[in-house]
Amino acid sequence: MSGGGPGADGGARSRSRGGCLRAYPALPVWVVEDHQDVLPFIYRAIGSKHLPASNISFVHLDSHPDLLIPVNMPADTVFDKEALFSELSIENWIMPAVYAGHISQVVWLHPPWAQQISEGKHSFLIGKDISTTTMRVTGTDHYFLSDGLYVPADQLENQKPLNLHVILINPTEASNSHEENGEVASAKRLKLNTDDTASTTSASSSVAPGDLDHSTPSVKKKEVQNSSALNRAETLSKCSASSSLGNSECPIREVVKDVCQVLQKGDAYVLDIDLDFFSVKNPFKEMYTQTEYELLQELYNFKKPHRNATEEGLLDCVENRVHQLEDLEAAFADLCDNDDEETLQKWASCPGMKSLVQLVHSLKTRTESPDYEMVHQAGLTCDYMELPHHVSTEEEIEGLIQSIKVLLKDMPKPTLVTVARRINSMTMDPFSSCLCILSQRRGEPWIQDA
Repeated sequence: MSGGGPGADGGARSRSRGGCLRAYPALPVWVVEDHQDVLPFIYRAIGSKHLPASNISFVHLDSHPDLLIPVNMPADTVFDKEALFSELSIENWIMPAVYAGHISQVVWLHPPWAQQISEGKHSFLIGKDISTTTMRVTGTDHYFLSDGLYVPADQLENQKPLNLHVILINPTEASNSHEENGEVASAKRLKLNTDDTASTTSASSSVAPGDLDHSTPSVKKKEVQNSSALNRAETLSKCSASSSLGNSECPIREVVKDVCQVLQKGDAYVLDIDLDFFSVKNPFKEMYTQTEYELLQELYNFKKPHRNATEEGLLDCVENRVHQLEDLEAAFADLCDNDDEETLQKWASCPGMKSLVQLVHSLKTRTESPDYEMVHQAGLTCDYMELPHHVSTEEEIEGLIQSIKVLLKDMPKPTLVTVARRINSMTMDPFSSCLCILSQRRGEPWIQDA
């Protein structure tokens, strides 16, 4: 790690409404394999006073919201960092930082095939459920209801507000100008050597521009860095300015305006990119046959509340859902111990469990000892909407890369960038293209050798 990294003592200082913050001499870009592993780097930046302890905005480009909550984790775990980090998974690592008071605004920028949360602004509370001491939310979107996470506000203590903005990003046609074409071409030339990706278990890797052709994910905990940051306030004031725009860029320019309005409410922001924003697979569709997957959907189906449900109706919905999931968990735990016909028929006789017989019989025709814990995990993703699954063409990936390029052109520079780069569904690797976009922002080199 270079001396300009997050642990460095040097660097300029800047003012925010949250007090005096240190400024990195060069922008850190933290690269991980599993998305939850970016959180320690964000916490480190808070501890070193590069990020404020509160009122952070989080711009999240991903095919998944990652806004669930560890269902049974005591809320107070968030105040023990090491215990917290050991509890997190790829789907539930953001909300604990909201409950801890660090993040106040989340902007989820999602591709067209990811529709887990409805478009627009969602304002709700997260807090400690006084009856269970676990974290729960007042959010009423199906995303939260289907996981049994909703409670009324009067049942929460230590409440923290969250403003969630869900914004669609469509692909943008590349510009016909020679300059734009040259930049896109250079981005396509920067390819990573990913031959060793399958065998690596690294948590973080570093990439510098000169190393892009031979860098692998096995290099740990270094950073890609940029030149000194622009004055944030000046950049924000220019955020919504646009001129000589091609028609294909106009929709994404509107997104820029919306995002910048959100950023003005925070004291600093983190830019977070998961490469499955560009292309994504539902891994369970490859693990199970179509019939088995349909049976899982039948077993785990979430009965939505009425559109204008009262608080009582929402509570009934959540209570029924929690009981349904507890019964399914108990059934598959029993099958782990003994999956004979007697055990199977016992559970299949329970309401809503009839499909269990056909599912288990199908699984056992393909493998002698099915992994029932994994089957249950797959089922938990089959509620009101299945996990996004869209293997993009090169043209689609290029269109989304172009959208990100337009998006970042007029946005202020973040305090730091985090990237989750596990790739399992792409015909091309957009990682180097993303780094190239960052380096070309406003013609300034964001990235320099670490």
